[in-house]
Amino acid sequence: MTLGSVVTDVPSRPEPRRGSHRSPLRRRLAPYVFVLPFLALFVAFSVYPMLFTLRLSFTNWHGARAPQWVGWGNYTYLLTSPSFWQSLGNSAVLWLLIVPVQLVVGLLAAVLLDNARTRMRGFYRVAFLVPFVTPLVAIAQIWVVVFDKDYGAVNGVLKLLGLPAVGWLVTSAWAKPTLALLFLWKTTGFIVIILLSGLQSIDGSVYEAAALDGAHRARQLWSITVPLMRRTLMFALVMQTLAVFQMFAEPYVVTKGGPYSSTTTAGLHLYNAITRSDLGTGAANSFLLVVVVMALSLIFVRLLRSED
Repeated sequence: MTLGSVVTDVPSRPEPRRGSHRSPLRRRLAPYVFVLPFLALFVAFSVYPMLFTLRLSFTNWHGARAPQWVGWGNYTYLLTSPSFWQSLGNSAVLWLLIVPVQLVVGLLAAVLLDNARTRMRGFYRVAFLVPFVTPLVAIAQIWVVVFDKDYGAVNGVLKLLGLPAVGWLVTSAWAKPTLALLFLWKTTGFIVIILLSGLQSIDGSVYEAAALDGAHRARQLWSITVPLMRRTLMFALVMQTLAVFQMFAEPYVVTKGGPYSSTTTAGLHLYNAITRSDLGTGAANSFLLVVVVMALSLIFVRLLRSED
């Protein structure tokens, strides 16, 4: 072996790749540079307004002069205010009228859509979503006309059947169920789509094994579908709890919070404080509402995860 062949067999040193000269610090900072625009927008439009509102809740401010520090005065006023507790009670009653019914009806509708062997299944999914994407104010105005005591279509049907007219929107006994029916018709389709997506993630072999063991459809629904859908049901439950306690447009357009404040929800009570330019009380009201909804959500999450 000659010296020339030895020199020829020595592997050449690879050339450094372009960009390999970057320092480790720059490589570590690169991901943060990419998320910096999001962080800036999040701080500007979420964190700062939340902190400003928290500070405002401890002041007396009507928008014109400088805020006056009152400490816990706004919270004490709200916690001793009958109208505040009435608004929470109205929201709680609406929750009982809406959310349990919506979850049961939504789950049954999702099961029927999942088992439907028809080409029209896609059409039905779209039909369920049509009320959800329809502007709420338009639906609320239709509700006002349909449930009018003197000229509404519902009372017209009751008169044809020989039944007395009902003051759907002008009596305390019927105003809440009428609002609950509006909310159910508006948002149940969205819940059906959510539950249907969770239902389709369940392996079909589980149902086949249960059928071989002699389990009928109702037993499969209770023993297989509901336990495996627990997380999806929990998500729908928390989402609808937030929506009900923040309900504003429905009572504002349909009943204006009446009669006798029987439909003044927590969201509408917060709006009333802001329209009076009582911004400090409104900020305290918003944080109390956040605490209530967060506590309810944590309770629901705990209950639905207890058997995991």
